[in-house]
Amino acid sequence: MISLFSSFLLAVSLAMDCLAVSIVSGAILRRWRGGVIFSMALLFGLFQALMPLLGWLVMRLFASHVLAYGPVIAALLLFFVGGRMVWGAFQADDSPTFRPDHWPTQLLLAVATSIDALAVGAGMAVTGSSTLASLVQPLVVIGLVSLLFSLMGHGVGILFGRVTSRYFKPELLGGIILVLLGVKVLTGHVL
Repeated sequence: MISLFSSFLLAVSLAMDCLAVSIVSGAILRRWRGGVIFSMALLFGLFQALMPLLGWLVMRLFASHVLAYGPVIAALLLFFVGGRMVWGAFQADDSPTFRPDHWPTQLLLAVATSIDALAVGAGMAVTGSSTLASLVQPLVVIGLVSLLFSLMGHGVGILFGRVTSRYFKPELLGGIILVLLGVKVLTGHVL
């Protein structure tokens, strides 16, 4: 059984990608849009909580694939979204290519930021979490922390976007951040 403190530390480490992506989303929105922000935060929390469960469930069947290919898939998704943002920042059209208010974008980001949690779930299966009941507390903590970090990230991003949008396109910086997150995910699991 994982202690509450260990669950919290694990949740914080998993929620960092949610925080970074939410800051980017908030910078692009530049205003509080409760429905968009709460739906993204809920998706981030839900996927961060469910991916370890999925990783735990498929550990015996697909552990080597999850551990080997999960980071590559997450990095590719982040490269795709970040690359589109960078490309869109240099286009003459002022309409953003990254739309945090669109459901498909939110879903793609929720999956991309939570794929590493599959490996966490696989690790839980190996380190002694043998029953579903032993997973409830860490999964709830992971989901709640990710949700809260996403909400905080949006708030910070909105302020950042309002201040910096006069000087440069937040979409460009956001795209660069997402690409760098992809590099971090990829190199963190390759090296």
